[in-house]
Amino acid sequence: MPDDSARRKGIALTDRQRIAWLRLIRSDNVGPATFRDLINHFGSAESALEALPELSRRGGSSRTIRIASISDAERELDIAHRFGARFIGIGEPDYPQALRQIDGAPPLIAAKGDLAAAELPAVGIVGSRNASISGAKFAAMMARDIGQAGYAIVSGLARGIDASAHRASLDTGTIAAMAGGLDQPYPPENIDLLRAICDGRGLAISEMPFGWEPRARDFPRRNRLIAGTALGVVVIEAAARSGSLITARLAGEFGRLVFAVPGSPLDPRCEGTNGLLKDGATVTTRSSDVLQALAPLSRIDLFRQPEADEPGDEDGSKRAMAAPPNDDERSIIVDALGPTPVEIDDIIRHTGLPASSVYLVLLELDIAGRLDRHAGGFVSLTMAE
Repeated sequence: MPDDSARRKGIALTDRQRIAWLRLIRSDNVGPATFRDLINHFGSAESALEALPELSRRGGSSRTIRIASISDAERELDIAHRFGARFIGIGEPDYPQALRQIDGAPPLIAAKGDLAAAELPAVGIVGSRNASISGAKFAAMMARDIGQAGYAIVSGLARGIDASAHRASLDTGTIAAMAGGLDQPYPPENIDLLRAICDGRGLAISEMPFGWEPRARDFPRRNRLIAGTALGVVVIEAAARSGSLITARLAGEFGRLVFAVPGSPLDPRCEGTNGLLKDGATVTTRSSDVLQALAPLSRIDLFRQPEADEPGDEDGSKRAMAAPPNDDERSIIVDALGPTPVEIDDIIRHTGLPASSVYLVLLELDIAGRLDRHAGGFVSLTMAE
């Protein structure tokens, strides 16, 4: 295993920057990708917050954009402190190293527990909520063996396979990715498990606000956290249409290894895992299958610095900006878009305009709620257009 101290690289946010980051990510129409673009363009969250109203206006929004206030951010930070949690920025040393590499990584995550778990290379173990006895036992065996080899086990705190994997890795390090706020665990039956994770050598993480009750559409975001935090994902007993397959698909998109445990073709809980094997997932029947495949990936030289990294200045100085595109250039860019996703490079080539102008107009449309972002860097106008 690599030296943990070498893995912990990054720049800590100041209190002022952390408040600004929290305000920005909690403001309307600012998701992780938009946040990154705003920081990269304006240089700081404070400057980006000042620019949001004008960006929204130029993007064609018909209403005033809601910007999270300083008091809102301070209130959430206070809730986190009283809950025993903290917010970690993507450029900070305690942010999970693998997670910061994915497209659309959360700019801030709330974390509670032992932050040392985030320093370990991680393996995801996911599967059926309605797990069989043998499936749960196999998940526990895998989690125990992989944990003892120096990896953290990351899963989604669900019943069944997830819970078995977490329990078996409490002594070696486990990470629970949550769909709601850290104070809104789901399912309720795993509250004691979550407490054991946070009180021991484990960590709970979430990108959602405190008080946020998880809804069905929040679980794919939770699955994204699992796939992004892990170097590889092991799927045990997954039905044909399940969240575990979403995690596996995301893992593949992130360049992670996908492992699948074969099961009986007569068991519907194994239809999804058997399908993964047909699609090229690694056949997994023992822990060594995972450990041998992941050994080269746990080298430190695979990690690079994050893209969005705010300078450590306290004076709020602004980066010099190029003049925004004029109305004619903006119209050319908007007219080149439609409901069909296109690559940004194609927009630049098609319009013949500077890349900086294209990116700024896309940012304006995004803040105005008129742009949809798709996997692979594709964008389109919203269907309302």
